Amino acid sequence: MELSFTKMQGCANDYIYLDCRTAGVPENIAALSEKLSRRHFSIGADGIICICAPRTAGADAMMRIFNADGSEGRMCGNGIRCVAEWLYTHGVQKEQLAIDTLSGLKTITRRGEGLWQVEMGAYSTLPADLPAVNMGGAPLVDVPLEVDDNLWRVTCINVGNPHCVTVVPDVDALRLEEIGPAFEHHANFPERINTEFVQVVDATHLKMRVWERGSGETWACGTGTCATVAAMTELGICPAGEDVHVQLRGGELTIRVLPGNELRMTGAAETVCEGTTEV
Repeated sequence: MELSFTKMQGCANDYIYLDCRTAGVPENIAALSEKLSRRHFSIGADGIICICAPRTAGADAMMRIFNADGSEGRMCGNGIRCVAEWLYTHGVQKEQLAIDTLSGLKTITRRGEGLWQVEMGAYSTLPADLPAVNMGGAPLVDVPLEVDDNLWRVTCINVGNPHCVTVVPDVDALRLEEIGPAFEHHANFPERINTEFVQVVDATHLKMRVWERGSGETWACGTGTCATVAAMTELGICPAGEDVHVQLRGGELTIRVLPGNELRMTGAAETVCEGTTEV
């Protein structure tokens, strides 16, 4: 069978996009994501994102995310900007779009050529919302976490999916391929965890690397960048109500913490190529 796809990237967080609005999500989507995401042996990506018919009345589409290991994610900040860009360039030319996700309805506003602003919703630091176990019931802000016999100070944030954020002196010096899996599969996080390692440049500029559950290190993560700025705000390092610029391996995202712990993300979305593949 021949499958049509679009490959897109937001800050080098690249996914294979499938138009599933009419036919629905392929039954073998988990296996398909594993197969097509393999770099050097297939299209290569961080996973597959399916653009589906909306569930909410008046919405423009629904996004479903399947990681490179076939597991399904709930929300992807870089991915949803690309979905908006795909819709805009495929006949839904609206300056503001509403897209369903497994983490709720998100509003995305076009701010320029290939530039989109996403209202990401409110974040939570409560362990029940991640979920996290064996860490008490209080907000998980600057708490100890033992990982492979090393003690880390972490802040855990739910932004529609779970994140664990920790400050390090030099993100470039980390051996993330060794550290990341131990965080992801830590017993305190029964649904696994995304982990962000952040270096503070100044109050409104950060550097970050991310280990995503199901995908390993990616060059960017939109929800992870939001979680990082939320964590830095909770720690009193970054100011609420101001743009915070986060440098990732794949580019820069701008995040603002709004009243009510609401988060706003602005960043680019770009089509890499379109094609077909035999599956």
